[in-house]
Amino acid sequence: MNNNFLSEDEINALRSQTRGCKDIIHFNNAGSSLNPDVVIDTVVDYLQEEATYGGYETENKHYERIEDTYRFIAKLIGAEKEEIALFENASAAWQTAFKGLTFAEGDEIITSELEYVSNLIGLADIQKKGVKVVVINNDEHGDFPLGKLEAAISPHTKLIAVTHIPSSGGGMIPIEAIGKIAAKHKVLYMVDACQSAGQYPIDVKEIQCDILSATGRKYLRAPRGTGFLFVKKAIQDQLSPMLTDFLAASQVSLNGYTLRQDARRFELYEKSRALTLGLGKAAEYALNIGLDRIWQRVQGLAEYTRTALGNIPNVKVHDHGSEKCGIVTFSVDGFDSMVVKNKLVEHGINVSFGGAHATPLYMEKNQLQGIVRASFHYYNTEAEINKMCSYLMAIFGGGTM
Repeated sequence: MNNNFLSEDEINALRSQTRGCKDIIHFNNAGSSLNPDVVIDTVVDYLQEEATYGGYETENKHYERIEDTYRFIAKLIGAEKEEIALFENASAAWQTAFKGLTFAEGDEIITSELEYVSNLIGLADIQKKGVKVVVINNDEHGDFPLGKLEAAISPHTKLIAVTHIPSSGGGMIPIEAIGKIAAKHKVLYMVDACQSAGQYPIDVKEIQCDILSATGRKYLRAPRGTGFLFVKKAIQDQLSPMLTDFLAASQVSLNGYTLRQDARRFELYEKSRALTLGLGKAAEYALNIGLDRIWQRVQGLAEYTRTALGNIPNVKVHDHGSEKCGIVTFSVDGFDSMVVKNKLVEHGINVSFGGAHATPLYMEKNQLQGIVRASFHYYNTEAEINKMCSYLMAIFGGGTM
């Protein structure tokens, strides 16, 4: 495999900075990555300081470090600090933005077959109010048909909402090309980047999206319980905050209040400052490596795996599309995917099970009840992949262990 972007020495150094790499093979980065040691130390050190000196007092002391989290996230996606709000996860961020939009009966929303289940819940709710949801299915090659998207846009289209990288597949949605179409037709554009942040070099200006949500725990390698929302300055007044407290409002009286003039109007004040610092440290860590280099490494590991899996009898890879990501989905003929997943976990290899509930439109279309999902990060190695494939061959391919 080509390691031009991340050398073997660099990879070994990054692995040495992740204590989990010593004990397990972790191919569940699309669920929750192993945190770098510095991220864990940042969170723990802050909690210890809170316990010693007090929560508000510690926050005041580290005010600039907390503000740096907004700066690092903004830099990560090519945004402005004033366009970033922090949340506990991507679902809370997505729902806050989506439910803050105003729709009227007869309006239309366009989405794709890869939409995540939490987002589908929001779309299902809005249909009850007379808003039509139009689903654009991928073509026979697994690619998103841009021509069908453009043809589906009408004077009633108010929003295009897509998930960039799906939960249960290795394909991708062409978010930059969709952004051009949305801008051309002056339609609001919303991207779920929960699997993208930390894996793919996102630039909201190139994507031309108005709203973007993401989580920290996946490819960004931040602690669980972290996420963020981007809302472009020009459209912030088009969204109504779902919940409001004194962080978002000033000049409060029974006659009303004034909303602050940045994306933090969508936040609530009370959240874990320790996790906020952990999110910021994870973003800084990714920026120091370089998202282009990370993306090159992750794609290479995933393609190496697809080739290796293709050489194992009875194993079928389910990834489609002309561009693929760091997620590899597969199944073994004659075996329930949950059984395959559990056997690998027993041998110290973390993979996950993708059920039909996660991306129901995609799974139903492809007649899949469940798949094994192996998702790779830059700290994984070809030797680890070979070990997984050897176990699969021995356990399910007729070999011996």
